[in-house]
Amino acid sequence: MAGQVTVGYPFSAVVGQDRLLLALTLCAVHPGIGGVVVRGEKGTAKSTAVRALAALLPPVRDDDGERPARLVELPVGATEDRVVGSIDFERIVQDGTRAFTPGLLASADRGILYVDEVNLLHDHLVDLLLDAAAMGRVHVERDGISRSYPSRFVLVGTMNPEEGELRPQLLDRFGLAVDVAASRDVDTRMDVVRRRLDFELDPVAFGQRYADADAAVAERIADARARLDSVGLPDTELRRIAAVCAAFDVDGMRGDLVVARTAVAHAAWRGADEVTEDDVRVAVELALPHRRRRDPFDAPGLDDGAVDDAMDKAAESVAEHEPDPDPDGDGPDGGGGAPDPTDSPDATDPSPATPEQSDESTDRRTPSGTNPASIGASFDTRLLQIDGVGEGSPGRRSRARTTSGRTVRATEFAGGSLHLVGTLLRAAERRSPTASGRLSIAGADLRGAEREGREGNTIVFVVDASGSMAARDRLEAVTGAVVSLLRDAYQRRDRVAVVSVRGTDAEILVPPTRSVDVAVTRLRRARTGGRTPLASGFLTAREVVARERVHEPGRRALVITVTDGRATGGPDPVDRARRAAAALASDSVASVVVDCETGMVRLGLARELARALRGTHVTLPELSSASVAGVVRAAAA
Repeated sequence: MAGQVTVGYPFSAVVGQDRLLLALTLCAVHPGIGGVVVRGEKGTAKSTAVRALAALLPPVRDDDGERPARLVELPVGATEDRVVGSIDFERIVQDGTRAFTPGLLASADRGILYVDEVNLLHDHLVDLLLDAAAMGRVHVERDGISRSYPSRFVLVGTMNPEEGELRPQLLDRFGLAVDVAASRDVDTRMDVVRRRLDFELDPVAFGQRYADADAAVAERIADARARLDSVGLPDTELRRIAAVCAAFDVDGMRGDLVVARTAVAHAAWRGADEVTEDDVRVAVELALPHRRRRDPFDAPGLDDGAVDDAMDKAAESVAEHEPDPDPDGDGPDGGGGAPDPTDSPDATDPSPATPEQSDESTDRRTPSGTNPASIGASFDTRLLQIDGVGEGSPGRRSRARTTSGRTVRATEFAGGSLHLVGTLLRAAERRSPTASGRLSIAGADLRGAEREGREGNTIVFVVDASGSMAARDRLEAVTGAVVSLLRDAYQRRDRVAVVSVRGTDAEILVPPTRSVDVAVTRLRRARTGGRTPLASGFLTAREVVARERVHEPGRRALVITVTDGRATGGPDPVDRARRAAAALASDSVASVVVDCETGMVRLGLARELARALRGTHVTLPELSSASVAGVVRAAAA
């Protein structure tokens, strides 16, 4: 293979992403690891490295002989028919033969299935991938078709976390996770740019320069695969793996298995005959970052200090179970020495230390030591969705017309997906009752498939941070409610903005963004106290929604107001707040008002605001008990 030239960017030429290259290589050595998800900003060689790996995989042997391993790219907007396969319409129309055409999952068998922007993949396609990854086969039962074919692939997904997160079920299916970022080292950045410019100038010459290095990597992958079954995993290292996973509170046993497989693959990659502690540490750093995360707002990845602590704790467990070299107590101390003080259960605490809590702020900010995930832990917000059917901005909240969702009905054919059953039924209706033989299908019989999926929305939070809220010690509860709602928005891939209402005006605390963890961070730092200019809050939210409609006309908006309704400041503040709410409602914006009013005497002002907004009213206790209505009605224009 030495000297082979490729016009693709060479794997060995990727610089500054050593951990990414190692993760991809180990998945190539041991496909049973389960693939890798690569998270990072744009321009960090994610796609380049994945595509370059495919050329280095060992060939695949099947009934037709030997062929190169394939890299199959799954488009985010692919239809179900394209992914799993469907009836061959051309054959059935031309000669009446019922033939089946396999989909992309068949082509990916024993190769790489690559999904760019995997976090934007529609839910129904995620379900298909989960089934295929779990069983290694694809079963198709639809429209009178019953087919099954093997589909064992290395799943590689790349994503920008600012565009939203993955479903936990799919994230767990990825064996390894790597976070990539552009290097801050000047020399490395220069090298990246120089290599890319050289490649663009003459791809063939550039490929030739790295052909021998790529050939060496390909040969090493093949050798590691061949020796994989002979690599030993001692009980000592297996205990170390189990102890580390227990220290990180890894759910289930998939994490332990993936760490074990990755450690074996790393040992094989090194040319070793047995797994060592170093192999386990590499495996832990690659296989556990996405399994340790307990909440969408926890920081991704594994801190080196936390890994050190977990490995030290695992080492203690390993040492405790090693055979006693002096079982009869005849050592230097005769077995009667004083106990080691470090053996005392109170002497050390091997568990990772929690961040130090800071004192409550004196300038009436949200308590800085509070974890936003724990604040909102008691609020189980149901899916709030806008009624009607939207245009299908990528996401998981409200119903929408899409090109790749589930088929809901047959409609007039205008290109795109064909509704087979609807087409056949129309042809049958047109057919003469006395006709015999095969069914004839004309162009006028064709019926299209109307599909429905889920869309993401623009969620604008109007948060009352005034003195009337803070004075009743409700700020923590309100913050908890907002964080719970933000978590829901995070998981549904919405764009989120936060408008803070306090003092003399409203402030856009967070402009519309998909990075909802940024919204939580800024919410924690928001100042509180002062008057309650609710009218300004609604008008500011209206401006935010209007600007977003210019940028993304198809993305519908939902305004969630968290307040006790006690508008203050300026002349007739309550009436001005109602009029501002009515103006927002006139733009056909869906609304929810979370009523935070408490006490013996209640004025019901938040409920009146909900009526002015023509939206849904829910109290804070109702939100806490997960009784929020599922559908939020958009105000009629």
